[in-house]
Amino acid sequence: MKNNHLSRRMFIGSSAVAAAGALILPKISFARTVLSGADKPNSVVGGVLIGVTTYSYGQMKNVTAEDMLQYCLQDNISGVELRGDAAELTAGAPKRATGQMGADFSKAMADWRANISMDKFKAIRKMYNDAGVTIYAYKPVVFGVNNTDEEIEYAFNAAKALGATHCNCEMPDSDAQTKRIGDLATKHKMRVGYHAHTNATPTLWDTAMSQSEYNCINLDIGHYVAGTSSSPIPFIEKNHARITSMHIKDRKFNNGPNTPWGEGDTPIKDVLLLMKKNHYKFPATIELEYKIPAGSDDVKEVLKCRDFAAAILKG
Repeated sequence: MKNNHLSRRMFIGSSAVAAAGALILPKISFARTVLSGADKPNSVVGGVLIGVTTYSYGQMKNVTAEDMLQYCLQDNISGVELRGDAAELTAGAPKRATGQMGADFSKAMADWRANISMDKFKAIRKMYNDAGVTIYAYKPVVFGVNNTDEEIEYAFNAAKALGATHCNCEMPDSDAQTKRIGDLATKHKMRVGYHAHTNATPTLWDTAMSQSEYNCINLDIGHYVAGTSSSPIPFIEKNHARITSMHIKDRKFNNGPNTPWGEGDTPIKDVLLLMKKNHYKFPATIELEYKIPAGSDDVKEVLKCRDFAAAILKG
């Protein structure tokens, strides 16, 4: 899916911009350009921002920030959760060499993160903003127990440079780790939404949220439905102020499979209408996980999901 291709090349200029280490915006070779404001994407419908996560384009390998922007423009989506690997690829992170041990690569990445200029991430933000797309969330890969405090702080600084209002990450296995992340989040005044998969329960986030006002919820309503066999509506009504952004997918009860939207037990319509009615400010993030039909691809299926949500919110 490389039609309307966004060049991956990021050039260093020879002016004062280059001296600052910033990246010049890539050339855009598809019809919608950063200069044609009328053609900029808009996925705010009924006051609700329909966004997408990089994970939704998982069929596309080694997705960079430029690739992600290309897909958003094709899908008419104006807000994203950008994953750390995509941003870091664009920012020039080292790639794992053939035969390189995991520990050696982790050290190389930690060294790179300790020295990378935030100008690289500011340039990504400018590239997105010029094209009409906001990076509202950053999902870094450095919130694990084996990552240093410096790497976690790097993630918060990168998120700020990208213009994100919050970071999302997988729910840690221990209260000590959510306390550690929460303390650093408090220092940076950056909210962290924990993503819980099907082990979600109505009280799963309580301890983390009590540890820091910046420890929050990245709720996935499909996972919640599959894991609890119940509607997420009461949970959302109770905890909406602590939800950073919400992942939208459709799944069946009793840890059932992912389905195309509208075919599972997830009350997507009710959730979106609740967000619209109550003017919740967190985005509805498309997370594409159902099996891609023959003859289709991630970009086409994300557009179907966007149109599904927009039709509900227009009503």
